[in-house]
Amino acid sequence: MKNHHSLLHRSLVFAYGVASYAVSLAAFAYIAGFIGNFLVPKPLDSPAITPFWTALSVNLGLVALFAVQHSVMARPAFKRWWTRVIPEAAERSTYVLSSCLALLALFVFWQPMGGVVWQVRNEVGTIALYALYALGWVLLFASTFFINHFDLMGLRQVWIHLRGREYTDLPFATPALYRVVRHPLYVGWFCIFWATPTMTVAHLVFALATTAYILLAIRWEERDLVAAHPEYAEYRRRVPMFFPRRRTTVPALSAEPPRGASRKVIADPL
Repeated sequence: MKNHHSLLHRSLVFAYGVASYAVSLAAFAYIAGFIGNFLVPKPLDSPAITPFWTALSVNLGLVALFAVQHSVMARPAFKRWWTRVIPEAAERSTYVLSSCLALLALFVFWQPMGGVVWQVRNEVGTIALYALYALGWVLLFASTFFINHFDLMGLRQVWIHLRGREYTDLPFATPALYRVVRHPLYVGWFCIFWATPTMTVAHLVFALATTAYILLAIRWEERDLVAAHPEYAEYRRRVPMFFPRRRTTVPALSAEPPRGASRKVIADPL
């Protein structure tokens, strides 16, 4: 009976992790349409329907809500407390799901603001900006797979738990683009936020607010990485944050996780 209960519990945790991952894919698909202004009922640049200052306050509050959730739940101290409440194997999946709920609030309550800051009418320029937008998404997802997409999204944790095995954290590693810049995933987000032929006031507010949040969050993230991986300090000294420099690449480190290694998270996708 005990083994049956344990298997049932592990199966439920696994199903929860798969469901959270499915929700995250839907959220990514929606945010692509939301920012790109296609195939969603209320895109980022919809016509204004509320007074400017009301819309600005609401929109900044929505971005702040996501920022607080995304950063607080990522901190080691919160994780230690949180895993007393939920199964440790479900911690990452819960983080992903919570991020999706914060994004859902942003999608539902976002207030269009009207106004155009710039507009590129040249056909070549328009195509180039849309291509850069698409490249941002490619870079974003490629960056997650360069490290470990399924660990980052919580699937590896629930799969190992389902098999009844002990989870082993991933070691610090610098594969592919991470040898050139420290945060290629965030470079992808910047392309997504800023590459648009029509920059409305709402789009500019969104791009500025999310960019400012990322720049702040990197400080907290890298502080945690240095604490967990002393070698990250040297990596940070040698490799630039966003823009490659000549002769700043580092040798790719092993991605095989030794037993008991500290978990490495270079960047979060949500």
